Amino acid sequence: MHRQADMHPAEEVHPRQPDVLAAIRGDLADTRGWLARVVVLAFAALAGASVVAFTALCNLALGGFTGASQRWPWLPFLATPLLCASIVWCTVRFFPGAAGSGIPQVMVALQDGVSPAARRRFVSLRLSLAKIVLTAAGLLGGLAIGREGPSVQVAAGVMMHARRWLPRKAGINPNALLVAGGAAGIAAAFNAPLAGIMFAIEELTRRIETRSSGLVIAAIVLAGVVGISVFGNSAYFGVIRVPALEASFIGPALLVVLASGLLGGFFSRLLYASLAGRADAVSRWRARHPVAFAAACGLGIAVVGAVSGGTTFGSGYASTRSLLEGHADVPFLYVTLRLVATWLALWSGVPGGLFAPSLAIGAGIGADIGLFMGWDARTPALIALGMAGFLAAVTQAPMTAFIIVMEMVDGHAMVLSLMAGSLGASVLARWLAHPLYGALAAAQRARLAQQPQPAGAPVAAGAAPALTAPGRIPP
Repeated sequence: MHRQADMHPAEEVHPRQPDVLAAIRGDLADTRGWLARVVVLAFAALAGASVVAFTALCNLALGGFTGASQRWPWLPFLATPLLCASIVWCTVRFFPGAAGSGIPQVMVALQDGVSPAARRRFVSLRLSLAKIVLTAAGLLGGLAIGREGPSVQVAAGVMMHARRWLPRKAGINPNALLVAGGAAGIAAAFNAPLAGIMFAIEELTRRIETRSSGLVIAAIVLAGVVGISVFGNSAYFGVIRVPALEASFIGPALLVVLASGLLGGFFSRLLYASLAGRADAVSRWRARHPVAFAAACGLGIAVVGAVSGGTTFGSGYASTRSLLEGHADVPFLYVTLRLVATWLALWSGVPGGLFAPSLAIGAGIGADIGLFMGWDARTPALIALGMAGFLAAVTQAPMTAFIIVMEMVDGHAMVLSLMAGSLGASVLARWLAHPLYGALAAAQRARLAQQPQPAGAPVAAGAAPALTAPGRIPP
């Protein structure tokens, strides 16, 4: 107290700088801290490798379905319902926490007051392995799902496993591991490190503590390095050629933002109503007979796929790339058919995400408006704008959506357009629906608080019977 009172005013304004040698010696002497860093970095690299393996498995599965369905056009009518029902049965019976996207589960695990036992129901290494296999199985059946949202839960589960190997009193918060893993999952899935950082800020946590920011960035860097070493340092959809945008571009661009924002908001509202469940007959049937409901959804997906000429099967990356390259070989009403196929796949209760299908729907919106306006040369710009706008509207994470699209199409020439389009579409979507992932996470957390269970009991975090069955958590 006396020292504080006697302190010279200059010392308060200009605090004494640290002794460099003493600071270095202090850091080097902290063996426990260095061991903790090594463990975390090792698991960050492992998280990136798991997402890379997940990506390769999903690509292999979707390629197998595409080849088989082209050879035997009748196959989806048998394989898609059968696989959809089998996946839901396995998920409900053994891995209820692996259902759905996986992002709401990570958000629940990050909330204060969630016990370690409850956290393991949403994020764990066991669920990560199940998520990889079951999501790939869904793509093997041609379901309109993505792997990017599941990559968040996969990487977060791997990072959480690092706690078993950390030294005691390491001072690393479990939430920091979850945020680092989730962000690393997005970075590795899209080969977009900046998107991983923004996703951590917009979706997983509204702020990153100073003491954990280095951990998050290190995890993203390592996951990104692993991804780049396998897939190469290139944009996923190549480089779009955008001519000089004139004032006449404003009208079509506004139409794309308006369409993607309103349709994305409607789709988000529809997904929440379907997944959270209502007191209607269909929701009650879904809750009581999840496997039969999944088979019906699978049959609907097969019918939609046949009507679309096969373009609505799978994640939609092939159609999106084709549109960006100027090959308008998608059918009439592609946007509507892709939206229905994605809705049925997610409603069925299988593990799977909506990032890639949302990009495909947004690409279709941009292509349709470009074709209507007769803008052949500038259609790629409208397609990229539709991708960012629809993804931003569905997730209501505009900065993440803008960065993902910018990095996937190497669209640095459209930075301001993509940013403005994402923000505008997100604002429009907020008039129609609450943020989807946050709403689903809140529903899970509410049901968890209402119906506590023993530590070892399974709790559904996205499965179909989670709607009304006792002891279950809605998706």
